Amino acid sequence: MSLNVEHLLRTADTLEQAVTHLHTVPNEQDVLYDLYRNAAIKSFELSLETSGKLLRKAIKLYGGSPREVDKLVFNDLFRHAGKHGLLDMAGVERWLAYRANRNITAHDYGKGFANETLKLLPAYLQDVRLLAKALQELFDAQA
Repeated sequence: MSLNVEHLLRTADTLEQAVTHLHTVPNEQDVLYDLYRNAAIKSFELSLETSGKLLRKAIKLYGGSPREVDKLVFNDLFRHAGKHGLLDMAGVERWLAYRANRNITAHDYGKGFANETLKLLPAYLQDVRLLAKALQELFDAQA
């Protein structure tokens, strides 16, 4: 299976730029602060969804029924990634926390919650890049 993680890395780069620019806005009342915060949260959501789609494709490489893999919920995808060595167990727990946070961001756009999400992003950026590397290595080995 020929696949790459360029889109995932692009979403991570976009997220990183949004966070970087957010920290340059001195006043949280400035509309630019809202713009960068919203861009960061949306980039977080998009990269998390992209990660799940790539994990689904990766897990299919380990065998089993593609239909059964397609039925897995996101949390199970992360658990299978741990089972197959794409994530360590601490990484699985972090990804489950990211997913739980994302599920809340989809329904709660409050300022306080958005700021809680921002606190996760530095670690998330490291994790998304580590996952992208592991996935690319897997896909390259299958090519």
